[in-house]
Amino acid sequence: MNFVLSAYLPVLLMFIVAAGFAVTMVGLSQLVGQRKRTRTKLMPYECGKDPVGSARERFSVKFYLIAMLFILFDIEVIFLVPWAVVFKLLSSPQYGMSNLIYFEMVLFIALLAAGLIYVIKKGAFDWSERARSEAQAEARLLDSRVSRASVQVSKAA
Repeated sequence: MNFVLSAYLPVLLMFIVAAGFAVTMVGLSQLVGQRKRTRTKLMPYECGKDPVGSARERFSVKFYLIAMLFILFDIEVIFLVPWAVVFKLLSSPQYGMSNLIYFEMVLFIALLAAGLIYVIKKGAFDWSERARSEAQAEARLLDSRVSRASVQVSKAA
């Protein structure tokens, strides 16, 4: 088998197009985008939590529930795609494993569905008025901490 470098030309072209697209979009956002600088936009942002207060502060349970959801469905996609690719081959009469392979995947999906039902019962998808009002109360608390910290800094200066 001979190694032909020109066979990799489409891959190189794809990388060039992807890099060009990324550079173009970043450049366009710098040229066309709004430049309204606010205190909120200038704050550091990480993992959905404002970097205000103690580092030992507890995270909301919803944070972990959403992380569980991500892991559940990420694993599902990782295992469903290869299974779907080889299912037709392995279910042929030559191998005779069609029922076993099918019911293994049904069991796998049932376990994932049980995980999804658990997360729904715990309230991960609760976007009701009560959940919104709790989030707004937390935001007001964080905002009052920020304003108190800025007042203390200005008094010290």
